[in-house]
Amino acid sequence: MTLIFCVIFVALTFEYINGFHDTANAIATSVSTRVMTSRQAILLSTVFNLIGALLGTAVAKTIGKGLVDTNFINLHTIMCALIGGIAWNLFTWWIGLPSSSSHALIGGLCGAAIGSAGDLSAVNWWTHDLVKHEYTGVLPKVVLPMLLAPMVGLLAGFAFMGLLLLLLRSTRPWVVNRVFGKAQLVSAAWMSLEHGRNDAQKTMGIIALTLFTATTKGDAFHALPDWLNFLHTPTFEIATWVKFVCAVTMAAGTAAGGWKIIKTMGTGLVKMQPVHGFAAQTTAAAVIGVATHFGIPLSTTHVISGSIMGVGATKRLNAVKWSMVRKMLWAWILTLPITALIAFLLERGLRALGWV
Repeated sequence: MTLIFCVIFVALTFEYINGFHDTANAIATSVSTRVMTSRQAILLSTVFNLIGALLGTAVAKTIGKGLVDTNFINLHTIMCALIGGIAWNLFTWWIGLPSSSSHALIGGLCGAAIGSAGDLSAVNWWTHDLVKHEYTGVLPKVVLPMLLAPMVGLLAGFAFMGLLLLLLRSTRPWVVNRVFGKAQLVSAAWMSLEHGRNDAQKTMGIIALTLFTATTKGDAFHALPDWLNFLHTPTFEIATWVKFVCAVTMAAGTAAGGWKIIKTMGTGLVKMQPVHGFAAQTTAAAVIGVATHFGIPLSTTHVISGSIMGVGATKRLNAVKWSMVRKMLWAWILTLPITALIAFLLERGLRALGWV
């Protein structure tokens, strides 16, 4: 029973770190365009992250039972996965690089599962459901979106910003700034809402997997006190209390802010006016919303970064600070393999010590 609470605590720690690590995804452009102060932006993001986190469970189900074979999952495996994700998130936050908390968690889960099984069969790489006519697994749900998301964000951001420039070509700059300064409040709220809908669900899936694993693979819940019966989950499901706790934890992390990454996202890629911030946030929120609907654990970092690049490129190509983009790309590429390796080594280490 103690181990179950430890895993849930570490999962919520990951969720909290996810909150302050990814705050920049939703609010950096609003801060850089001076539409809101940092405190105002974080407050807005906190509220809408909380609301978004309570909406839906499609992504949580993908994380909890669509990526790895649950036959090879135990509480130690989940703990190793979470530690791998947390370690990478803290490292990239410390150096001020936006990276994907989603991919950090997924990489950790896959690496730990491989360490548990002893081979690659523990990971669901690609499955086609003939009944539902849909593809599941790491390749279609994680790797392919990882490659496409920044490009979709970039192209959509470029196209949307180009359309706005065409429509506003005869409008005075002070009018544009005033109108889109207010519109950016809406786009920031929408971006925060979609961030909560997608990112918070990932930890929900991990906690649901933890409770399902503990219920079906051990005697941890035997003689369980009546007041703890809500932890007993013989089928994989996302309980209401799990959604609420994860939502509040992510909101608390968002409230803590992520100043280093806010600086990188807000001014490190391209200098923006309110209309550019509105275009980037609106594009990213729309892309993330579609992905969430289909249960795809998308990287909000990748999408908003791509959108900012696309919007900035409408000025001129060299308006984007490509040196910073290169650094971010390396962080994106390395996230999955590094977190998988950390979790794999932790899992194998526990087995070598006879603790599993």
